[in-house]
Amino acid sequence: MRDILTKLLAFALGGLILYTSAVGPFESLMQRALFLALVLLLGLTIYPLGKNTRWRSIGIVVDTALAAGVIVSCGYVAMHHERILTELPWATPGDMFLTGILLVTILDLSRRAIGVIFPLMVIAGLAYAFLGSMIPGPLGHRGFGLAFVTETIYLGDLGVWGMLVGVAATTIAAFVLFGCMLLHTGGGQAFMDLALRVSGRSPGGAAKVATVASGLFGMVSGSAVANVATTGNFTIPMMKRLNYPAPFAAGVEAVASTGGQIAPPILGAAAFIMAEILGESYVRIALAALLPALLFYLGVFLTIHMVARRRQLRVVPAEDMPSWTNVLRPARIVPILAALGGLFYGVLTGRSIQTAAFFGIVMTVVSYTLFALLAGTGPREILSRLLDGVTDAGTGMVIIGVLLAGAQILVAMIGMTGIGVTLAGLIVDVGGQSLPLVALIVGGVCLVLGMGIPTTAAYVLVASVLAPALTQIGVEPLVAHLFVFYFATLSVITPPVCVAVFVASGIAQTNWLPAALEAVRLAAAIYVIPFLLLIYPALAGFGSWWAIVLAACQGVMFVIAFSALMSRVSITGRPLADIAALTIAVALALTPGWLSTAAAFAVLAGLYVYHHRHAPHAPDNSAGCQGARTGESSP
Repeated sequence: MRDILTKLLAFALGGLILYTSAVGPFESLMQRALFLALVLLLGLTIYPLGKNTRWRSIGIVVDTALAAGVIVSCGYVAMHHERILTELPWATPGDMFLTGILLVTILDLSRRAIGVIFPLMVIAGLAYAFLGSMIPGPLGHRGFGLAFVTETIYLGDLGVWGMLVGVAATTIAAFVLFGCMLLHTGGGQAFMDLALRVSGRSPGGAAKVATVASGLFGMVSGSAVANVATTGNFTIPMMKRLNYPAPFAAGVEAVASTGGQIAPPILGAAAFIMAEILGESYVRIALAALLPALLFYLGVFLTIHMVARRRQLRVVPAEDMPSWTNVLRPARIVPILAALGGLFYGVLTGRSIQTAAFFGIVMTVVSYTLFALLAGTGPREILSRLLDGVTDAGTGMVIIGVLLAGAQILVAMIGMTGIGVTLAGLIVDVGGQSLPLVALIVGGVCLVLGMGIPTTAAYVLVASVLAPALTQIGVEPLVAHLFVFYFATLSVITPPVCVAVFVASGIAQTNWLPAALEAVRLAAAIYVIPFLLLIYPALAGFGSWWAIVLAACQGVMFVIAFSALMSRVSITGRPLADIAALTIAVALALTPGWLSTAAAFAVLAGLYVYHHRHAPHAPDNSAGCQGARTGESSP
């Protein structure tokens, strides 16, 4: 019974997403109330209280009561949306009760889905709003009563029905549906096969396959944990089968999946929220994130390549490689190209982002159906696959919707109490208007605040509290938001609460701490790339084309030198000389100006020529090399 109800609710939510993508959002409060009601009801069926325990009967009673409360509280807002927006009514005891039911459901579903850290943060925000008058010093405030908090959270569009839930119900939902339809019509396997063909036969090929495949998945899914769970179940066993160390395999997959969070077009759904917060176009956000994402993947690829040669890690066997004929056959490639074509057509013709996603969905369905019919697939099977895509989109929106609803409540409390402005001022005071010091403080706090929280919710939190500290000292708002976003994203692989590493370690059946250390080393460049944005704003598209080209060259020089340094590659055969030379190249790349860039290039070119002429050639590791020997010297 529960499974049937789950599928019906997921299909209803997917249908609402499809309708919104095609027609556009209707009255904002009504649509958001309906969307959140379906998300919460579906969440109660996917994450039942007391599942597989002796007290499941009590859980059924609690879940039924919460479901009834959700229907009443969301239904009340949907029915009275006009009065709420025009009259801003005073909160009654009934409103306070409905607000409490809604809050309890959102927070408990957050706990069931991702753990206690995020709901505790929301509870702390609520407690701060009520008890601010009891806190001495600059962090204190006059405090707010239950009626005022209820009016803010429930009876208006600044609380739970605010911008974040609106973006989730429209733009993010449309892209989740687009991604699910693309993957269910064969795009997932096509991505994996393409990754195998592109990188499988190079040194460390299996690790590079994980990087490419997870990056491609991330471009449409935008979830690090979902990427690990999806691609990791293929790539991690493949790496272990080729004798890659289990911690290394887990670290590679966690880092590769994290890269999907910072890669356009979705940026873990943060691109849409960032566009709303900054008042910038979505296209501008995606273009600003393009060069940093390319630098990140360049750094990961280079580090994997150098570590693979040093450890003599095996390539993917030829018998496991799909043929180019199979990878590029029209039935596999045309639906993907058609989907992306529809998406880009909508963007380039100035349509809304959700409408552009709808065009992509339509092109996916049409092209897949055409090729499936030509291949002899029955209409019933085609329809079943398409309906599965719609249903999975509804299911995929549960965690996103619940977390953004909770994050919207927290953001409302931050705005109401003014704590964001206060903390930004304190950080600037501590940093003494010094950009490097303020940036270090902000980056460190972002890592802490983002731990245990999915990327989108983490970004919302740090954007509200920490981005203003950077803008106060003259950093471009877009650069400031990218800076905090990257550090919030990195929290999923940064110990001690590194959720992406936890999932990857579980698949690899290894201890999480060695995997986390491998992940941090592989992603070392991305910890510095946000600071590159502060040094070279042109990396985000600010300045002339010459400034952008120069910044890109400086970024490439830095990533090459830093990746070689972190992978402990042997170039001259003298470790101290290698470290000194690479450190000089890193310092030159971090120094603005074309002369320093040319000097960095000269140092790296000299090291390459020396290594090429004096180092012995690497042995062939395509077949019999047993690899994964951590103590081996560089080839």
